Amino acid sequence: MCIDCGCAGPDPHHHHDEPQLGKTVRIEEDLLAKNDRLAAGNRRLFDGHGLFVLNLVSSPGSGKTTILEKTLGDLKKKLAFAVLEGDQQTSNDADRIAATGVPSHQINTGAGCHLDAHMVGHGVEHLDLAGTDILMIENVGNLVCPASFDLGEDFKVSVLSVTEGEDKPLKYPQMFRASDVLLINKIDLLPHLRFDLEKCKEYARRIHPGIRILEISCYSGEGLEPWYQWLCEQVARKKAAQGK
Repeated sequence: MCIDCGCAGPDPHHHHDEPQLGKTVRIEEDLLAKNDRLAAGNRRLFDGHGLFVLNLVSSPGSGKTTILEKTLGDLKKKLAFAVLEGDQQTSNDADRIAATGVPSHQINTGAGCHLDAHMVGHGVEHLDLAGTDILMIENVGNLVCPASFDLGEDFKVSVLSVTEGEDKPLKYPQMFRASDVLLINKIDLLPHLRFDLEKCKEYARRIHPGIRILEISCYSGEGLEPWYQWLCEQVARKKAAQGK
């Protein structure tokens, strides 16, 4: 059972009574408390290496892997990257990242709809953290469950493509409230769509007034430079804070 998605199996004839609800809430609290403890351990590990860590979250097909490919290809001579790839099945995305020459490790969650701190803690055992500046974690495509699970990252980065809909921040407020950065992706397609860019930004800021919004296109390259500059600044800030 996923704590954010309800019952393990859809049964239209099953009704929860109050004791079951109370038990579910206690399980949720226990799971999140355990995850937070493990996330704190991850964070201590990352901080000890002066490692800047991002948790990339989005719905499926928003372009997270393409953003990673483009970012790694353009910045890997300037920054030392490592990538954790989260998917329910297959190593397709990790294979794409491996083709860039950047170290990566695939985490398959099976029926799970998100990564958790335990998975990440074991996943990074396959990576050389001492030789890494920035760890990018590509979470499972899902705008609900990953919002609740701290992985030990510095920031959550939401990716929303213009092929989805400008009202996504209103429909999935918890995710956008938990995110520090919003990448509005595939803006090269705007002339062919009815996506209202300004409304999307307004909705995102209504949910999270301080969210940083960057508009990008991996196809045209538009908006990538501010994204790269932000990454470099954050890596330098993290290393300075840890005395690295």
